[in-house]
Formats: sequence, structure tokens, C-alpha cells
Amino acid sequence: MIEIRFHGRGGQGAVTSAELTALAAIQQGKYAQAFPSFGPERRGAPVMAFVRVSDDPIRTREKIYEPDIVVVLDPTLLEIVNVAAGLKEDGVVVLNSKKSAEEIRNASGIKAKLALVDATRIAIETMGVPITNTTLLGAMLKATNLLPVSALEAPLQERFGRIAGKNIRAFQRAFEETIVEE
Repeated sequence: MIEIRFHGRGGQGAVTSAELTALAAIQQGKYAQAFPSFGPERRGAPVMAFVRVSDDPIRTREKIYEPDIVVVLDPTLLEIVNVAAGLKEDGVVVLNSKKSAEEIRNASGIKAKLALVDATRIAIETMGVPITNTTLLGAMLKATNLLPVSALEAPLQERFGRIAGKNIRAFQRAFEETIVEE
């Protein structure tokens, strides 16, 4: 089973990213679940969302404490949240950032494998808005090979309808532009 934790701020689409990942996995014949973790937070407050993907039925319903993958939609969260907390030893942090891996490590102390992409720039150039959730799904797939790239197209189309094309282009650009540490 692969466990994923998304970190974002209220309104940035972390919950949507989790749902889209689960839908794509299910359409690929896998078992999946997605769920948010937030209380009465307001727009802009830190939130988390979780996804489990497995070839076997998923029986657990608890919060994910030791993820294989962490996806960070907003790089300012590194200043206030330990996004790598509990990350498995061979885990990966997928991060929206213009900075280099060395700069990220020096500022945050993250020791895990990093996958970096300037998702904000891609989202603005492709969709006209700085919403990075679908963009970072492309980065996540490049960093992890969790699902084939084509697996996200149908869920994106279903979720976003007439604006899905922009989201798919942003997703594909992020897949191409993500730098994954080896």
C-alpha cells in the first residue's frame, strides 16, 4: 500500500488533489481512499489531505502518520509545518518551489528525496491562476510512478469539465519540468 499526505492551505485544492488521485487509481483497477484532515480552519489555514492506494482492499481508516509520499502545494508551509514528519525512510517530498534542493534542505532540514517544480509559475502560465493542485499531481507521478500519466486525464476531465484542458496541460508540463533527485 502507498500512503500519500498532501499539505496545502485552505482553498488551494489539497483535498481535490487527494480525491483525483484516488479516482485515477480506482479507474486503474486499484483500491483507493482519500480523505481530508481539517477542522474549522479558514481559507488560507494549513490543511492536510490523505490518499491510500493499494492492489488489495484497504481496511484501515485512520490518519496517515508515516506516508511514502508528501506533496506540498505551498512552499511557505515549510516555515510553519514539519511536512516531512513521519515520512518513511525511502519516501519522497514533492514540493512546489523555485529553489534548489540544496536551498530547500538548508532552510527546512528535509533529508528525504526531493522532487521540485515551480508549480505556481506553470499554473499561472497555463491556467492564468496560481492554483497548483493539479499541477503538482504531474510532479507527483513523475517522482513516484504511482500511476501512468494518462490515468489522471479522465478524472481531471470529469472534475473540471470545460476548463479541464488547462488543468491537463499544467499537469503534463509539471510532469515534464519536475526535477527528481536521484
